[in-house]
Amino acid sequence: MKKDSFYVTTPIYYVNDKPHIGHAYTTMLADMLARSHRLLGHDTWFLTGTDEHGQKVQEAADKRGVPPQEHVDTMVKRFEELWERLEITHDDFIRTTETRHTKIVQEILQDLYDRGEIYQAEYDGLYDVRSETFITEKDLPEGFSAENLPDHVKVIQETNYFFKMSKYQEWLISYIEENPEFIQPDFRRNETLGFLRKDLSDLCISRPKSRLSWGIELPFDDEYVTYVWFDALVNYISAVGYRSDDEMFARRWPAQVQLIGKDILTTHTVYWPTMLKAMGVAMPQTIFAHGWWLSGKDKMSKSTGNVVNPLEYAERFGVDALRYFLVAEMSLGQDASFTEEVFIKRYNSDLANDLGNLTSRVLKMVHTHCDSKVPVASALPAEGTPEADLWNHVQTAVSEMSRQVENMRPDLGVAAVMTAIREANKYIGVRAPWKQAKDENLQPLYETLYVSMEALRVCAALLYPVMPAKMMALRTQIGAGVDEPNVDDLKVFGKLVEGASLEEGEGLFPRHQKPKAAPQPKPSKKAANVVTVEEIAIEDFFKAQLKTAKVLEAVAVEGADKLLTLQLDVGGEQRQIIAGIAKHYTPEQVIGKMIIIVTNLKPAVIRGVESRGMLLAASKGKKLTLVTVDAEDFPSGAKVG
Repeated sequence: MKKDSFYVTTPIYYVNDKPHIGHAYTTMLADMLARSHRLLGHDTWFLTGTDEHGQKVQEAADKRGVPPQEHVDTMVKRFEELWERLEITHDDFIRTTETRHTKIVQEILQDLYDRGEIYQAEYDGLYDVRSETFITEKDLPEGFSAENLPDHVKVIQETNYFFKMSKYQEWLISYIEENPEFIQPDFRRNETLGFLRKDLSDLCISRPKSRLSWGIELPFDDEYVTYVWFDALVNYISAVGYRSDDEMFARRWPAQVQLIGKDILTTHTVYWPTMLKAMGVAMPQTIFAHGWWLSGKDKMSKSTGNVVNPLEYAERFGVDALRYFLVAEMSLGQDASFTEEVFIKRYNSDLANDLGNLTSRVLKMVHTHCDSKVPVASALPAEGTPEADLWNHVQTAVSEMSRQVENMRPDLGVAAVMTAIREANKYIGVRAPWKQAKDENLQPLYETLYVSMEALRVCAALLYPVMPAKMMALRTQIGAGVDEPNVDDLKVFGKLVEGASLEEGEGLFPRHQKPKAAPQPKPSKKAANVVTVEEIAIEDFFKAQLKTAKVLEAVAVEGADKLLTLQLDVGGEQRQIIAGIAKHYTPEQVIGKMIIIVTNLKPAVIRGVESRGMLLAASKGKKLTLVTVDAEDFPSGAKVG
């Protein structure tokens, strides 16, 4: 790794896809990493872009009746506009239809062909139209075979060009084993190694123009275009000067982190490194495959209509709230659930309650009791005081955020910051500034508020790469300035200028209500007497333990006109329950009756009296009658059901 440099890439996104939460997540994550490294003073470069060639693009353009280039020029705007809306600070946006890219792809192809790394051969086998890849029979979905192919798989016989990928199989296995940081997380590295334990085929890198014309033409055979993946992967180096700007390429490559989704693991950890090896180009430091966002427990899919639109959430809850949720909720490498309920729960808990509440409590006191100025306080808090304890928690967040970003666990870094924020709320509770404000000596109040503002200053800086707009607004409200945070200041207490005037700002994170269940339609008059009852299994019914019980005593509950306290004999066990039957039965009327009760309910305290069970009764309108056993000599404690 080049010292003090950081180059991060996202996959380039296929223009025929509408941007969804997966695209937004990868790009926001890369943005957070880039912002973090810029704050550290590293020479940072952040690349994203779009993949604009291939059969699906050509088919979509034909369907619209426009040339493919016109089609992609229209579709790419969706990504460009979304990244602008989500405050993405990429340094470059590459399109694979740009000359700066197509020229380099052709130069690479010609060089590999001249050196015998690419050869022509006949292909007779299976082709997956959906993924635009050649496959073998073992790649077919379960239940299918060469004699029974799914609709999206065809048998193709044609001449094509192949890259000698199999030549590098043993080298790649050794490289991965010797460089454990190359593929992360660890279990994705093992997945790639498992793939490489089988015979590796050579990679078909062409498509005949008779079947596909929309692509980069092979420089050595104008009857063919380049396979879309061989074209797309090259963007990571064509964008930073490979074969066009040696100084820039030496400055930027190799990339420190290449972020991908787990669904494109093989192309990035098998195709890409073998291509680089054949070119004589260094490997990226880390290829990191994150998990998928699920809708509840299900994979998001256009066919099921459960794909989350990131722009919708940004409009409803704010861009920074969306950024925060995506970073805080997913443990990198694992899948995570995205539902509106989960989103609002974390938003209200972390942002509205913890961070928003701390900010509003502190600033309200400052504006009320400190003439809207940063209060005057002493130097670094003395050891053993609540002030020192809070500052130690804040410093733990500083070190944890740095460590976890380096470890590609930003969710844990964010969690450490939120712990510090919760400790600050506890500190406010301990010092009770509302009480301090009533004392003649206001210096303890000023100390409490200043320490709390210093905690906010540091935490806002730590969360700035995640929520840049909101944290800049917070920094402005507490008098920390309008410039980006200085990381050197995070370990120094007392950076807020005492006496500086503050302006009141709007609340940062207003609470949001959880989504309400859709109202149920009222039954029509024709169906007024039709009742829909949820059916349960027999084992659910037998979870309730019903037994006969004889009423020994009955007295009214003091202060309650509906309740009776019943003393029961349940097979020799005396038990007390509270029953709401006083308007229908006097105590004398129930004594001696053999009733039926539920015996395995959790005890409850009603009007200060413990109740250990519930009796059964039938009711209709204002009428109620106890469910009893008519046999006079029937024993109590008998099982019912």
